[in-house]
This record gives sequence, C-alpha cells and structure tokens, in this order.
Amino acid sequence: MSDHIVQMPVAFEKNTIIVVFGASGDLAKKKTFPALFGLFRQGYLDPSTKIIGYARSDLSLEDLHSRINPHLGKPNGSADDAKVAQFFKMVSYVHGPYDAPEGVAKLKSHIEDLESQMGVQKSHRLLYLALPPSVFLSVATNIKKVLYDPQGITRVVVEKPFGHDLKSARALQNDLAPLFREEELFRIDHYLGKELVKNLLVLRFGNQFLNASWNKDNLQSIQISFKEPFGTEGRGGYFDSIGIIRDVMQNHLLQILTLLTMERPASFDPESIRDEKVKVLKSMAPIDHNDILVGQYTKSEDGSKPAYLDDETVTPDSKCMTFAALSFKIQNERWEGVPIMMRAGKALNEGKVEIRLQYKAVASGVFNNIPNNELVIRVQPDPAVYMKFNAKTPGLSNATQVTDLDLTYSSRYKDFWIPEAYEVLIRDVLLGNHSNFVRDDELDVSWKLFTPLLEYLEGPDGPTPELYPYGARGPDGLIDYLTKHNYVLHSMGNSYTWPITKPEDEKN
Repeated sequence: MSDHIVQMPVAFEKNTIIVVFGASGDLAKKKTFPALFGLFRQGYLDPSTKIIGYARSDLSLEDLHSRINPHLGKPNGSADDAKVAQFFKMVSYVHGPYDAPEGVAKLKSHIEDLESQMGVQKSHRLLYLALPPSVFLSVATNIKKVLYDPQGITRVVVEKPFGHDLKSARALQNDLAPLFREEELFRIDHYLGKELVKNLLVLRFGNQFLNASWNKDNLQSIQISFKEPFGTEGRGGYFDSIGIIRDVMQNHLLQILTLLTMERPASFDPESIRDEKVKVLKSMAPIDHNDILVGQYTKSEDGSKPAYLDDETVTPDSKCMTFAALSFKIQNERWEGVPIMMRAGKALNEGKVEIRLQYKAVASGVFNNIPNNELVIRVQPDPAVYMKFNAKTPGLSNATQVTDLDLTYSSRYKDFWIPEAYEVLIRDVLLGNHSNFVRDDELDVSWKLFTPLLEYLEGPDGPTPELYPYGARGPDGLIDYLTKHNYVLHSMGNSYTWPITKPEDEKN
C-alpha cells in the first residue's frame, strides 16, 4: 500500500482553474460540463472559477457552447437561462494535440494569463482527463512536464477504465507514480457519487436495528443487480473487447459491494473508509470459475430487436458476455457462508440497479412458508429504500400478506436538490475529499480478484455464453442460479404489492 499522509486538504474555493481535457467528446459534453454547471447553478462553484476546455478539435468558443448547452440541467426552465449565460462567461477553449508538449504549452500560457488577471499567488488547478486510454499517458506526461506548478496545488481526475487487467493496471500505475502523488490523483467511479450508494454507510452504521442484523446470523443471501433494457447498438465494436464484467462489474458494482460488506471505519476520514474497503476485498476468496453464469443476447422473440452478433462491428463468432452472474465468498467472521451475488446484463426486460438483502426465514411452526423479509435499496431509477415484511391482512382474516416500509426519494424529498453523481464527485475533488475515489491499492486488489476469471472466460477453455432473447430477464439458468445461492423466490400468490412511487401508479 502507498504511504498515505493524513492532512487537512485545501478547499478550492475562489480563483480555481478547471481544465477539461477531451472537451469536445461525449463524456465532457454530457457529464463533465453539465456537472460543473449544476454546481454553479446551486451556488457550489464560485463565479471566480475559470473553466478551460482543451481538445484537438478546432472549435470556436460558440461551437463548444452550442454542443454543451442542450445537456445542461435547467430545473427552473427559462429562469435558468441567465445562469447559463453567466456560466458560459467562465468557459474558454484551447485546441491542440494530445501527444506533443506544444499544445499544452499554449494551454499553460492561457492559464497563466487568467491567473495573472485574478492576482493568484498560489495556483489551484483541477485537471479533468475526460480522455480515451490511448492518449491518457501522453497527456499526463505533458501535464507534468509543462503544466504542473510545483508551487501550487494540482488535482488530476482520471476516468475509468483503470487498466484492462492486473498487468495493465499495474503498468498504468507505474507510469503515473513518477508524475503525480497519490493524494493528487482522483480515480473517478461515478457510482460512488450516486445518492443511494453514498447513503449506504449511514443506513448501515447509523441505524442500530439494521447494523445489528447485517451479518451471517440474519442474512441468507445478498444480490447486487444491474439491468439495462437496451443492447450495445452503436458501440458493439468497443464493447466486444470489454464485455459486461469489465464494463460495470469490476468497477461500479464492486464499489457497491465493498461499501455493503466492509466493517465500520474508525472515522469518516477518507483513508479510514478506503482502508476498510481494501480489507474486505482482501477477505474475498478467488471467484470460482465453476460458479458463474454467462450469457449473450440474441434477437427478441418478436424479431424487432437485433441479436448482439447482428452488429457488423462485432466479431461474427464473438463469445463476448452481455450478461454475467457471479458469486463472492467473503472469508471473515461477519460474512462466512453468505452467498453474495452480482449480476449484470444488457438487453434485459427493464432498466434498474438494485441491492437486495434477503433475511433468513422465521422459525417454522405457527408460520409455515411465510415469505422472507427483504431490504431493497434501489439505486436507479427513482431511488428508494424499502423493507418487505409480513403483516396480517386487515379485517377478520388471520391470513398474512407481504407489505413494505417505503422511503422513495421522489415522494419524501420533493423539495430537495439531489445532485447528480458527477456533481457530487467534482465537488469532492474541489474540497480535496478522497472518500469516494478509488485508491491505488484498492485498484490493485480488485484486479487481482477479477483477472483470473477474465483470463479463464476469454481463454480457449472459456464457456460458451448461454443465449437469451433481447428483452428477457436473463438466461434460462438464472432462476436456478439464484436458488442455488440461497435466494428464495416467492410467488406473487403471496399478494405482495410493490411500493407506490407516485399516486397514479398501479400496484402489480
């Protein structure tokens, strides 16, 4: 593990320079700039901040503004137009190559002109690399060689992927280590900025009735599910070299898993939290290659949606996984024997990210076959936390039914501003808070866990993915897989009704 020095970080408040590398790309257009505007709109980004877009494209400033404007959140409608105009006055643009120091030198001159106009004594520079991996290292090298101010404070935001496997992740880290200190790097995984993911520590450790039951004595299975209702249309060629495990499981879902299963940190100090995440990762047994389910979608049953292999950019005989279900075994006192499942898939029947903790059955006797309690944390869409529990049916009957205690954010917190994930994380970078960012040793341990599995799946002995139709719940083997890992599926005959999220919603 790196030598992490605990010190109070300096908040970037006034006269901060933010540079968005890759400013003409989709990520910057749809996520980075809208997040910066959201923070400005809500008063969390000081008007003295200067935002510079940098990319190879020879765009005018007006061109950049026109690309960004449709993606800016305007919850107050036309009333926010004035805010947009103010925000754009903070934005400038420099174009130049990524692989030559001349372009970064031009950017440096522009930054120094702005800092001189503001009378900056000690520079505060936030450099956001919204870039493809192919140019990342050359840009980082030129930043250190040309743009880095040793007398100021520099923070560098790095977007995933953080490598392709353990070897490439270590190579990337070895290349970065001479350039930037660990405290200067912020490896961003936007799932750590989602409201319900950030709420996990409070739900667990701030509520004794939940914390007391968060263990092998009370829980019989845990599921983390990621479902998308669309396929890889438009990016099949890219996805074919990545697959569902690298796309969302080794990063997004694993981050949820560590927060869900780690021990209570000594404090909310960023390093205390990240220490506990690393500890629980190190407690995980190797992923059993014989205890997985992988799939690939084919045409929808009505033929209206294409198969994965119909994409001309995909290798005709590709075994790329668009669905995977894995099981994790944590070898510690809290979780020994509890199957923890992670499943993710594209072209499924709905879009949802959800955590589901199923409790053990009540003692047999007076209640036979009564459904298990479940705590469900819905990350998206429409964030919610609800507990499924059993109650007597109202009236003279002694029959029971499943109902819920429901915290749906859209109804409970109607007047609250709930920031987008990128807004949360960029704000954390400005404050110098590393709590919700991936540390170097955490990245290393996570790749150690997943790389042997990926080598097996992508090797000559890897299994052929089970086909499932576009729009299905998953491969046919999914139900058996869940059952094998202690998840009890109760039929809708138990008269459970899903939580109402809007007055007009119909129960089903």
